[in-house]
Amino acid sequence: MNPKNRTTAGSGNVRRLRGTKRLAELQPELPFDPKILLGSVGDGGTIIDYTSGQMVFNQGDPADAVFYIQTGKVKLSVVSNSGREAVLAIIGAGNFFGETCLAAQPLRLQAATASGGATVIRVARQAMIRLLRHKPAFSEVFMMHLLSRNMRVEEDLVDQLFNSSEKRLARVLLLLAHFGQEGKTEPLIA
Repeated sequence: MNPKNRTTAGSGNVRRLRGTKRLAELQPELPFDPKILLGSVGDGGTIIDYTSGQMVFNQGDPADAVFYIQTGKVKLSVVSNSGREAVLAIIGAGNFFGETCLAAQPLRLQAATASGGATVIRVARQAMIRLLRHKPAFSEVFMMHLLSRNMRVEEDLVDQLFNSSEKRLARVLLLLAHFGQEGKTEPLIA
């Protein structure tokens, strides 16, 4: 095989499709505005204020909606049959959760709990599907969210599999401090 046709990941013909943009150029043009989300879903969306410790949904509840955090934080966790709880993530404003309902997942595999109070937009499953089909700009923002969440999960898995407990702790502390990100840090424990 011609060495010019070999890629670093394997062999094959490498060619760029004409008229396509590079991945780095695919940034959304405007920042996401949750008011547009609510205006687009009509009767399928509601704004809910949760107090600290209040359940958004429980593990095993019907998966019938997607959620968007406007303010505050939400803790995602699972509980084993023996009663042991594992925290999967603590996510903040600007994040979606509960999106597994879009993949026809009938029941919630995790619980979501408001952490320190949160304002959340609840979008019914059918309204979200309609929105994704008819609003390309929103679909792009949502896809970027899914991709970034997937990358984070993969990084966490690699970290768990290959790093020592000290390195994992250091990584978690850096993530909690938003190290390398613009803006100020937020305390997790008030």
